[in-house]
Amino acid sequence: MATTVAAGVHGNGAIASSKSVNSLRKLSHLSSLQFPTQLRSFTIRNQTFKSKPTLHLVEAKKQTLSSFVDVLENSDRPVLVDFFATCCGPCQFMVPILEQVSALMKDKIQILKIDTEENHSIADKYRIEALPTFILFKDGKPCDRFEGAMAAEKLIQRIETSLKVEQ
Repeated sequence: MATTVAAGVHGNGAIASSKSVNSLRKLSHLSSLQFPTQLRSFTIRNQTFKSKPTLHLVEAKKQTLSSFVDVLENSDRPVLVDFFATCCGPCQFMVPILEQVSALMKDKIQILKIDTEENHSIADKYRIEALPTFILFKDGKPCDRFEGAMAAEKLIQRIETSLKVEQ
């Protein structure tokens, strides 16, 4: 048996027709997030990767403000921090891209993910207003900040450019 959405009364007194939740679900695919084709397939150093159209769930290790600062200050490599939310489509799209970037740049950087829904104090400290937001830290201090989903090659270029400018 389908659950129905309650009927409402319009300003003119007419009763709105009820719609079943099932019919609303059928329409939900029309509002799903679609990524540009160039972001679904990307090439890194002569290797082509294809992103699946499904969104991956992200699991993040809970960080307190003090442990987060400790990681930044004690890292022997620059740290790219991905501020994300599990309900954010572009954030979920970045999961496989960040995995590829992490594998390709494992000797150059460390990637840390911070769930802004779970870590409000860290998000507030760094004034995170859009998701995903990436902050590149070097020697415990921010050296670059950028927002939004991007292809892996663009992310690598941005990181390498930022690190060259800092040296």
